[in-house]
Amino acid sequence: MDIEGDAFGKIYEYFLGKFAMSEGQKGGEFFTPTSIVKLIVEIIEPYHGRIYDPACGSGGMFVQSARFVKNHKKNPGAEISVYGEEKTTETVRLCKMNLAVHGLSGDIREGNTYYEDIHKSVGRFSFVMANPPFNVDRVDKERIKDDPRFPFGIPKPDNANYLWIQVFYSALNESGRAGFIMANSASDARGSEQDIRKGLIEAGAVDVMVAVGSNFFYTVTLPCTLWFLDKGKKNTDRSYKILFIDARHIYRQIDRAHRDFLPDQLELLANIVRLYRGEELETTNGSTEMLKEKFPDGEYTDIPGMCRVATLSEIEADQFYELVKKKSRSKISRS
Repeated sequence: MDIEGDAFGKIYEYFLGKFAMSEGQKGGEFFTPTSIVKLIVEIIEPYHGRIYDPACGSGGMFVQSARFVKNHKKNPGAEISVYGEEKTTETVRLCKMNLAVHGLSGDIREGNTYYEDIHKSVGRFSFVMANPPFNVDRVDKERIKDDPRFPFGIPKPDNANYLWIQVFYSALNESGRAGFIMANSASDARGSEQDIRKGLIEAGAVDVMVAVGSNFFYTVTLPCTLWFLDKGKKNTDRSYKILFIDARHIYRQIDRAHRDFLPDQLELLANIVRLYRGEELETTNGSTEMLKEKFPDGEYTDIPGMCRVATLSEIEADQFYELVKKKSRSKISRS
C-alpha cells in the first residue's frame, strides 16, 4: 500500500506524541505538544525566510511551519529554509527523520547552544521558534561572558531562562519574529533578570504574551507563558505596546491529565493577535461565531478576562507579570 508523504509524516508525528506521553519527562526533551506549536506558528506567521530553532528537539516547529506555508498555497521548499541545533545525538536523528518523512530538508546540527553558535545566528533569521529547557542551572558563564548573543548582559542567578531569551532575540534580523515557550517564573524574575526584561521591552521587541493553562505538556503539569518578539514593529503604532492574552481557560480536556486547543480555539487566539496587528483574519477552522461574539465591530478591543493591550508606562507601573496574572477568567473549554 502506498502512503503519501504527508500522511506518512502525520503517522510519524502521532507516534512521536504517543512515545513522548509514555516517556514523561524524557519524552518532553524532544517533543512539544502539537497544538502549542501550531499556535506559535499561527502568531509568528512564517510565510517566507530562514527559520531557526536552537533547541529543536524532534523538529515539530519546522514541520508545522511548512504546513502553515502549504496551507497558504505556497511551496514550503521554495519559501522557507530551516536551521536547528540540538545537544543530543539521538534527538538530532529524530529531527532529521521527522523532516524527511514530511518531505523536508534542513541544516540540523548537534551542539550545545549555550556555548556553540553553530549557525552564526546573530541577526541572521526571519523567524525563531523554540521550546527550551526551563530553569537550567550550572551554565558556565565565564565561557559566554563576551558572546554577542547576550546583548543585555549575563543574568546573575544560576538560571538559563534569560540566556535563552537573548539567544532568540539576537538571532532575529531587523524585521524578524520569534515565538517561544517559557516558564512563568521568567515573567516575574527580579534583579538582573528583571533588568534584561526591561531592556527587551524598552527595545520595543516584546509584542505578545499568552498565558497558557496547566496540563498541556507531558513533562510538567504547570502552566507556562508563550512569548512573542517582533523587531519589525518598531515603526508601527504597536512599537511600545504589548498584547497580553489570557488563554488559561481556553482548552479541550483530552483526559484527566492532558489538554490541548481545538482548531477553532487556536484560530480564535491567533485572530486576536491579527486584530491587534491590523491583519486579515482567518476563519477556515470555525472561529467566526466566537469572533462575532467577542469582537462584534470587527476591530480589536480589550476584553476583561481574555486580552488587554498595555503601554510601556502601564507596564512600568503595573509590573510585567502582574498584567498576565490580573486577567479575570474567561472560560472556553470543552471535553
